Amino acid sequence: MNDSTVWWLVTGFLVAAELMTGTFYLLMLAIGAVAAALAAHLGAGLTPQLVSAAAVGGLAVVLWRQKSLRREAKVPTELHLDIGETVQVSAWDAQGTAQVKHRGANWTAICPSSPTPAPGPHRIRAIEGSRLVLEKI
Repeated sequence: MNDSTVWWLVTGFLVAAELMTGTFYLLMLAIGAVAAALAAHLGAGLTPQLVSAAAVGGLAVVLWRQKSLRREAKVPTELHLDIGETVQVSAWDAQGTAQVKHRGANWTAICPSSPTPAPGPHRIRAIEGSRLVLEKI
């Protein structure tokens, strides 16, 4: 069995594994295996085949990850179900944060709209990481 046949079998295996997992990363590695198969068809040795598989597959994985991160960054936070809910703030600390209870869990809250926030009811305006951004009602 020649090198190109082995690379095409590897490509088929990676595509089949991708169909079972659905992550698209194995598909990117399969693209690298296709590059190695094409290098084998062109008569390249084993080292250039491996390098082309690693370079093309690795680059495809990195580009796919970057695309995924950009797509996740564009998702508006307004889709979060907690936006618009109200919470009760009993006291603010010196750093301008408060501990509030929301949905049975303790959250750290900030109120950037007011330099000296007051206790009382607040509305959740956004969520930044694990912190609630509040506005006074």
